Amino acid sequence: MNKQDVISFFDRLAPQWDADMIRSDRKIGMILDGAGVKSGCHILDVACGTGVLIPDYLQRQVASVTAIDISPEMVKIAQSKFPQDNVQIICGDVETAVFTQKFDCIMVYNAFPHFPEPEQLIRVLFSHLAPGGTLTIAHGMSRHEIDHHHEGPASKVSIGLMHEDALAAIMRKYVSVTVKISNEEMYQVTGLKI
Repeated sequence: MNKQDVISFFDRLAPQWDADMIRSDRKIGMILDGAGVKSGCHILDVACGTGVLIPDYLQRQVASVTAIDISPEMVKIAQSKFPQDNVQIICGDVETAVFTQKFDCIMVYNAFPHFPEPEQLIRVLFSHLAPGGTLTIAHGMSRHEIDHHHEGPASKVSIGLMHEDALAAIMRKYVSVTVKISNEEMYQVTGLKI
């Protein structure tokens, strides 16, 4: 998977992203609860797209949101939607980005299959976690639905979503796994940095 292909793919989708989005407030609420997103948290939203989860973070009165995406077009849209002082939206590659703070919650929502080296991503994200912080990989669909969704044009810019047990095994090298869900509705693995 070529990162430039990923950028081009999501740049093309950006103008229609919000209009085409299907979201479940209930599932997002469950994911954020499991991730420990609460008042006062400093959030890192990885592959944030147009900022799909930013309103949910703000509703929970987080202290700050740092959101990063590799697609300039996605970032432009997100920046236009969220002018708040406590929201920073960055265009860049999270695997090489430098942050000046550690985060209480790091969220990779509906994006994990677009990272070709999952363990490398997890190792990098762990380095940005504050002690007691959580790292969450989550999807608002089942593993089967995600893999089906990524057939066709998206197959060039995604890999299969790994089994939750395989992901948990990788994450346990870095964090204590506190949530592991994979069912017909959603997928979530969350780990706590002790």
